Amino acid sequence: MTATTGRVALVTGASGGIGAATARLLAERGMRVVVDYLHSAEAAGRVVAEIEAAGGRAAAIPADVRDPAAVDALIERVGALWGGVDVLVHNALTPYAITSFREMTWDELGGKLDDELRAAFVVTKAVLPAMTAQRWGRLVYLGTGLSTRPRAGMIALGTAKAALTQFARYLAQELGPDGITVNVVAPGPVTDTAISHVLDEDQRRRQVAATPLGRLARPIDVARVVAFYAGEDNTFMTGTTAAVDGGMSMH
Repeated sequence: MTATTGRVALVTGASGGIGAATARLLAERGMRVVVDYLHSAEAAGRVVAEIEAAGGRAAAIPADVRDPAAVDALIERVGALWGGVDVLVHNALTPYAITSFREMTWDELGGKLDDELRAAFVVTKAVLPAMTAQRWGRLVYLGTGLSTRPRAGMIALGTAKAALTQFARYLAQELGPDGITVNVVAPGPVTDTAISHVLDEDQRRRQVAATPLGRLARPIDVARVVAFYAGEDNTFMTGTTAAVDGGMSMH
């Protein structure tokens, strides 16, 4: 039995990519996992089936994490099933424009900022009461290396995730006395995700060449770092950002 056995983890945007890899890994480590999704019911069901086939426990529950009513309904369903959420992995990625600043509209930039922070705000507010009551909790947010290493066309995502990272730091300061850690995992380019297409083959080769470990990240590479932050072994790290990019950010 692991120390994490029985903890309840909510993974947003968990029907594929990093979210699905994280859901499977947390379940493997003994957590009961809520697989949140928005549109991909079939894919979320497959993640749950894989977890259960491996002996774990999981449930797929739909919710738009930007919508307070939908998130409240999700938390109510989780409460009836397993009780309060101990671990939040906020991975859900809201839509964003890929364009230059010159071509961008305020709605494209401001809308992404609003969606990003609204989703983090809403889902964090919903899970916080149970964590505060038990004086233990783990909040893990998925950021991006684009927040510190700009790439052409990615201003909306990079700016919004930079705001999310600072939001997490403020939470870490406020919630530390309640035994709640708050950290960000910031991947570089990741293969086999919904946004892998952002890199064309030439860009992919350049990114690999700039990575000391000689390849791009896979979803499981990111999931392993998330799982550390989410687990009992993380007793004294909060307000940090982990770059999961094979050393690319050293340059």
